[in-house]
Amino acid sequence: MIDIGVAGIGGRMGRAIASLVLDSRQMRLSGASESPGHSFIGRDAGECLGEGHLGIAICSDPAEAFAGCKVICDFTMPASTMRNMEYASDAHKAMVIGTTGLSDEQKGIIGKQAMTTPVVMAPNMSIGVNVMLKTAAMLTRMLGEDYDVEIVETHHRHKKDAPSGTAGALAEAIAEARGVKLDDYACYERHGIIGERPHGQIGVQSLRAGDVVGDHTIMFADKGERIELTHRAHSRENFAGGAIKAALWLAERQPGLYSMMDVLGLTDEDR
Repeated sequence: MIDIGVAGIGGRMGRAIASLVLDSRQMRLSGASESPGHSFIGRDAGECLGEGHLGIAICSDPAEAFAGCKVICDFTMPASTMRNMEYASDAHKAMVIGTTGLSDEQKGIIGKQAMTTPVVMAPNMSIGVNVMLKTAAMLTRMLGEDYDVEIVETHHRHKKDAPSGTAGALAEAIAEARGVKLDDYACYERHGIIGERPHGQIGVQSLRAGDVVGDHTIMFADKGERIELTHRAHSRENFAGGAIKAALWLAERQPGLYSMMDVLGLTDEDR
């Protein structure tokens, strides 16, 4: 039985992950955290989830919240994730990180901290999205640079960062497949008289509306035809399910920074 801690248990993803942990026969919920000042602090995690008393107090201090855990699942905000990662590194707790909006500097720090504990970090834990990432790179190599590439992502009105971490990962995969730096070719906004589309540009556009869980479409277009690759998330359970899969996989791994490609066996060696 693997002891799991859930950071941000009051959030949408925290609740979804905790519910799957409680339903699992391979793991148990052993810790929970929320940000300082949150109404859940000091309350029982089970009661907050509508599951009855579990004897797990929700804390804001990672050391208090996760002392009895082997793996911590974190889908929170960058500042919170960095605080939890620092604790995990010092205490040798494995981490599953699905937080988006992390800066390059923060990602670099996590990479260094992963030298002391195993970490899976991915902008999207969905199995389908990770297959999409693999497919996008393959199509890019096959179609070549004559095909214009546009990525459009749509999320609910409450999402705080843009573009989504998944859209960023898709753009990175396409740039890598072309052998270029994304920063040199990315276009995140268009307005006014913009002129002709530059050759090789990778467009990334963000839409925010209603309660959309997460839609991502990549368009490859050339004269006379286009290919569209789309993934639509119908609920957060597929993301939470991927996090659970990552936690089970990570529990037996050595220190290091891994991705969902590693978890799913979709690494470059399998091309």
